[in-house]
Amino acid sequence: MGTIKGVGRIYQQTFIDTYSSMAMAKLYTSKHPINSADFLNDRVIPFFDERDIPLLRILTDRGTEYCGNPTTHEFQLFLALNDVEHTKTKVRSPQTNGICERFHKTIKDEFYSIAFRRKIYLTLDELQKDLDLWLYKYNHQRTHQGKRCKGRTPMDTFNDNLPLAKEKLISYMDEGHVDGFLIDGHLTA
Repeated sequence: MGTIKGVGRIYQQTFIDTYSSMAMAKLYTSKHPINSADFLNDRVIPFFDERDIPLLRILTDRGTEYCGNPTTHEFQLFLALNDVEHTKTKVRSPQTNGICERFHKTIKDEFYSIAFRRKIYLTLDELQKDLDLWLYKYNHQRTHQGKRCKGRTPMDTFNDNLPLAKEKLISYMDEGHVDGFLIDGHLTA
C-alpha cells in the first residue's frame, strides 16, 4: 500500500464477502503467513462467529503468505484448525480474484490517495484507525449499485440475507455434509 518513513513498507490483508461486498482490511509491515492467519483470527472469523455463520471457504491468490506445506505453514494450519476450505486463484488469471482487485482500486482511489495527501502518518496504528473509519463508511453508509447489493449497503445486503444463509447451513448439516459454501470470501495481500 506504500511506505511510511520510520515504519517501512505497508501491506494490506483484505477480505471481501463475495455475496454482499462487505469488506475488511488490516495493515501489516510484512507479508508472512502468520499475518494472514492473524487477520482471519482477529477480524474475519469473529465477525462470522458473532452472527452464528461459519466461514466455510476462502479464495486466495497463490502468494507464499497463503500457500505452503499444510503441515508447517501457519496460514494453512489456521485454515485446517478452523475447517475452512482453501481455494486458490487460477495461475496468471487476476480476473479470478476480480472482486478483490476491484475493491483494491476503490480503496486506492477513495481512501489511500486522499489520506496520504491530507495527513502525514507516523505509525501504522494511525493509518489503520483511519482505514477502519473508511471501511465502516464503505460497509455501512456507502450504497453499491451492482448486482449483489442493488442500491443497498454491503452490511444491509449481508444482514438481509442472514436468515437464508442460516437456513442453507441447516439443510447442509441435515444432509450430513458441509462441503458446499455459504460465505465465500476473497483474501489478498
